Amino acid sequence: MNTTETPADAAFEPMLELEMKMAAFTADWLNCDQCSTYVARMVSLDRHDPIRHANVLSSALNELFEMSFHARERDGAFVCRFYRRDETERIELTFPCSPEKRRFYDAVVTGLKSDEALANYLDVITSGAAPAEHAILLGLAINYDADITLYYRDTGMLTFVVDLPLERLLN
Repeated sequence: MNTTETPADAAFEPMLELEMKMAAFTADWLNCDQCSTYVARMVSLDRHDPIRHANVLSSALNELFEMSFHARERDGAFVCRFYRRDETERIELTFPCSPEKRRFYDAVVTGLKSDEALANYLDVITSGAAPAEHAILLGLAINYDADITLYYRDTGMLTFVVDLPLERLLN
């Protein structure tokens, strides 16, 4: 886990930013689906197949939003920044997170880089014993070919940077 701010990457073009108070976001489970659908539709308009792109992107975003929902934090802000570079969509999802949960996420993300990621994913989804967040991150890495990185600040905020090569996967 990197303890610095997310790196500025001039190669990625900013497209959209969504910010809500965490208490408002976690007040209703439906916010995950509604926000992910909205963001996906907005940023998919200029893609080769906008409807298909939006559907796939909405599914991935919904998983990430549900993960932040499961953090069970109510203070602070929920922020989703969306960027694009060529065929890659970049999602920066920032939300408040306890130190224990950050350590859990760090261990999961570290495991995504291993040769055992697919085996771990199959084990997690068939056993049902692992936390939902574990399955979500493994699913994004395996099913969407996502590259996932974590950053945190001493303020208790955690940022997931998720690069999704959707346009390549959909063609």
